[in-house]
Amino acid sequence: MSTIIKKVQNQFLRNIYNMPFWQHQAELEYQTAVAQHIPNLPVLSTTDMNLVETIKNEGVAITSLADLEIASTPDMFQSAKNLMPKIPPSITGNKNEFVVHASSQQIMEHPEIFLWGIEPRLINIVETYLGLPVAYHGAYFRRDIANQVERKSRLWHIDKEDRKVLKIFIYLHDMTEDTGPFQYISQSVTTTVADTLKYNHGYIQDATMQKFISPPHCQSCLGSAGTVVFAATGSIFHRGKPPVARDRFTIFFDYTSTRQKLSSYRTLSLPEDDLILISQNLAEQQRKCLFWQ
Repeated sequence: MSTIIKKVQNQFLRNIYNMPFWQHQAELEYQTAVAQHIPNLPVLSTTDMNLVETIKNEGVAITSLADLEIASTPDMFQSAKNLMPKIPPSITGNKNEFVVHASSQQIMEHPEIFLWGIEPRLINIVETYLGLPVAYHGAYFRRDIANQVERKSRLWHIDKEDRKVLKIFIYLHDMTEDTGPFQYISQSVTTTVADTLKYNHGYIQDATMQKFISPPHCQSCLGSAGTVVFAATGSIFHRGKPPVARDRFTIFFDYTSTRQKLSSYRTLSLPEDDLILISQNLAEQQRKCLFWQ
């Protein structure tokens, strides 16, 4: 399906979901599905449960690869370091270009990166937050260019693909205010601002957002290389602050439930043939997160 057709279809679905009757019906069905899935939710450790509660209450939880202590992390992080110099600083040469992604071929050459996102511990954390079975949309290895371009993900927005959307970010170098940190507005303030602006979807310029929030409400996620950010991007205004000191290198892991609000949202970071190849030795739980469509 072409990008234009997807956009039209998504807009059509948003218009339907914004109708009071369909909003009510969809909410009833969603709450029923969540209630029915409660007995199937994984049992988490106290540490991981605290992480989920922080995500639910604040919208963001910050930890580190060292604190997560996932066995595959050293291989994943080394692969990421090896891949960093292979991502070109530009592809199109367009002055509005602001991000370059690793290709699917490059990700397949470093499968540890993609597979880290479906480590059982992570999937259990994501499922507990979502309250429903997990759809893994893949790993996105990004080089954000140090320039003044403010478009798309560099503008304030809320992800509307599902009622709950969770993303995990890994910083591949030390992150300061000048190197493009993930920024967010806490869940409670987001609700107020969204109501004031009558926000449904789309992007908001930073200059516009600053008229409705005080500086302390715009929070930057800073940290050293290996910092991990869990962000409930379906519930908070957020953006990637444009880097100025150097290009920003990060890995994004994207998750929704398998019964997402926008049924035409089927973005995957790898083509199906690659998914089949990379999943050959995975456990059933992991395969369900990949082949959920």
